[in-house]
Amino acid sequence: MKITPLLILILLVFLGSCSSKLDTGSMNIENWKSDRYGCKSLRMEDLDELQRIKNSFLGADNQALIKTFGRPDRVELVDKSQSFFFYYLEPSDNCDGVQLEKEPLRVLFRMNAISKVSEVTITTLNP
Repeated sequence: MKITPLLILILLVFLGSCSSKLDTGSMNIENWKSDRYGCKSLRMEDLDELQRIKNSFLGADNQALIKTFGRPDRVELVDKSQSFFFYYLEPSDNCDGVQLEKEPLRVLFRMNAISKVSEVTITTLNP
């Protein structure tokens, strides 16, 4: 069987299009994924590490974020050119029995028009 250059090109494009998990340093990703909406405050344990490595996520695609951190707690579409993935670090109003006195701390991944991370912010402010 003869392998043609076209077949090699197709294989390279296919393999290059697959997203893989991102490097999260010493973060406990199992705790992160089990702490939907920050209800258990487990994500706060990784705050220092997240602040240290947050810029390493720039340029990652949305599928790599989902594979790494799990489904976002909230997705906000701003317009056709950008959206935000929210992951709460502190308990949000989606947690049972939580009365919010202030906006919870969260990490925001700003996604550009081609679903790549263009900014990572840890804040209590809404975009």
